[in-house]
Amino acid sequence: MGRIAYVNGRYVPQAQAMVAIEDRGYQLGDGVYEVCEIRGGALIDEARHLARLERSLGELRMASPLAPGALTHVLREVMTRNRVQDGYVYIQVTRGVAPRDHAFPVPAVRPSLVVTAKAVDPAKGAALAAKGIKVISLPDIRWKRPDIKTIDLLPNVLARQAAKEQGAYEAWLIDADGMVTEGAASNAWIVKDKTIITHQVDRSILRGVTRTTLLDLIAAKGFRVEERRFSLEEAKAATEAFITGATTLVMPVIAIDDVVVADGRPGGLATSLRAQFHNFARATP
Repeated sequence: MGRIAYVNGRYVPQAQAMVAIEDRGYQLGDGVYEVCEIRGGALIDEARHLARLERSLGELRMASPLAPGALTHVLREVMTRNRVQDGYVYIQVTRGVAPRDHAFPVPAVRPSLVVTAKAVDPAKGAALAAKGIKVISLPDIRWKRPDIKTIDLLPNVLARQAAKEQGAYEAWLIDADGMVTEGAASNAWIVKDKTIITHQVDRSILRGVTRTTLLDLIAAKGFRVEERRFSLEEAKAATEAFITGATTLVMPVIAIDDVVVADGRPGGLATSLRAQFHNFARATP
């Protein structure tokens, strides 16, 4: 059976799913999205993902396409129809369909909503984590509001392509002061002197949902943490490094720009946090 998508009130075969040519997401990148992990048939960090979606919509003065209860029903229906036990559900909301114009349509139009689900094999992520990943560094050329999870991801696409071409998994983005902001599709972390360090939440990074849950886990375990900026050079000299995201969980970094991190093996702290993440997330309201 082929995959099923929800598109503006209808469940349709994904191969036949369509949006209008004048949808503002297609024309202008005027939309937001969320990606939520599915593990063992359950949505991980669902409430936090939906809260962030509402924040992104609010920052762009965009209406919600459905009431919260209706949206959670759609997510589960898409999961069920696609028989996904382990994988991801993708939510995209755009401002809707209107004649192409940069200004918001007046009167406002109905937002467009697309929901899809995809199955993945958790063993592949586990194997990658056991090996560790490499990252490269690139200038952060994104717009000045990456704290909003918009669908306008061209700088991120270019960064991930550059990483792929250099044999790396991710690109860490560097600001004008030489500081690491975050990854092209993840949050960045280092460990130094037994202290876990990650960029503070401000308008220069996305408040990752996995990041937020991991900070709660770190606090519960009594580890030291600092939310602050760190430089690329500090990262290369760290005892551990890792990234976080809904599609990567906690993923150890073993090299930055071909500079080996510590002994070049996945760090023990990152590995331990990854192993504990799902049980903790399921127990967290």
